[in-house]
Amino acid sequence: MSTVVVGYVAKPEGEAALDRAVEEARLRGSSLVVVSSHRGGQEYDEGRAAAAQAELDGVRARLEASGLAFTLRQTVRGLEPAEDLIEVAEEHSADLLVIGLRRRSPVGKLILGSQAQRVLLDAPCAVLAVKAGS
Repeated sequence: MSTVVVGYVAKPEGEAALDRAVEEARLRGSSLVVVSSHRGGQEYDEGRAAAAQAELDGVRARLEASGLAFTLRQTVRGLEPAEDLIEVAEEHSADLLVIGLRRRSPVGKLILGSQAQRVLLDAPCAVLAVKAGS
């Protein structure tokens, strides 16, 4: 079975990526792997960990209702999110990796975010970048 991997954050761009990844998984007859990546460190305390888990519980309920085969992966390893996404895509021999992009100012449009750029350049599969509200 083919696999679609999606990077998820509880922000509009993460929700847009998840929505599109669900659509793509349905169209392709694929399983879905949702990756929620956190760097960890001092700012990732017990409260933030509980909030992240609650967010993923909401995603789990939503995906269970979708009928898709899915896996949720939450990483807290000190790696950049791009590294986690690329590693998971490689582990699952993913056919597609979906990421969300945030809107940028006119100057910011000249430079793509470093995490998105890293995924686009280093992913072992096709990458679909989705903007919130698209």
